[in-house]
Amino acid sequence: MKRFVLVPAAVMIAAAVVAVHAQQAPPAGTPRAAPPAAQQQRPPQAPLGPNEWRIDRSHSAASFSVRHNVVSTVRGQLGPISGKVEWDGKDVRSVAADVSVDMNGINTQNEGRDKHLRNADFFDVANHPALTFKSKRVDAVADGRFKLVGDLTIRGNTKEVVLDVEGPSAFMKNQRGVLTGATATTKISRKEFGILWNNMIEAMPVVGDEVTVTIDLELTRPALPGATQ
Repeated sequence: MKRFVLVPAAVMIAAAVVAVHAQQAPPAGTPRAAPPAAQQQRPPQAPLGPNEWRIDRSHSAASFSVRHNVVSTVRGQLGPISGKVEWDGKDVRSVAADVSVDMNGINTQNEGRDKHLRNADFFDVANHPALTFKSKRVDAVADGRFKLVGDLTIRGNTKEVVLDVEGPSAFMKNQRGVLTGATATTKISRKEFGILWNNMIEAMPVVGDEVTVTIDLELTRPALPGATQ
């Protein structure tokens, strides 16, 4: 007579789970697959200098406006901003900026026009991918405003320009640290920077010569300069 052994249901379920896990597990010594890119830890940011602020690229922008056919204004974004800004957090005379704008990102909400602006008729982005500004000094300081003088380079041509700056704004604190911001505006002659293309309609230029450039920056750092980090 054969004997039958009754196995509790819980034990049977546990055994089944172990068996399935054993089938799915990779052989011993198999290297583990890297986690998805979204789960991988971001590389640490470079440490800031004593008075350096980070440019928050997701909340900063470089834009331009220019007259079209003398009767309207075309506006657009120039591209993502990178670089560094220094400020002691007290005196705007200590402000220094060295920023770059990626001209591959130019966007006027018109694909054909954007492609034309990137080619050799205008910014010649293939050979000159970045617009840069490097400050040299601060002039004419007033309450909440100052003039930042520096070299602007477009299409390989460098000219001294004056940025009219509003800010820096009052400090704000959040989980990232201390935040401040500023808006800088200047007007330039595009022809002085080698952007000469034009068509004429009834003796009037299709694209105006004077271009307004505006840079909006949001700046962050873990703590105010001079404070304990």
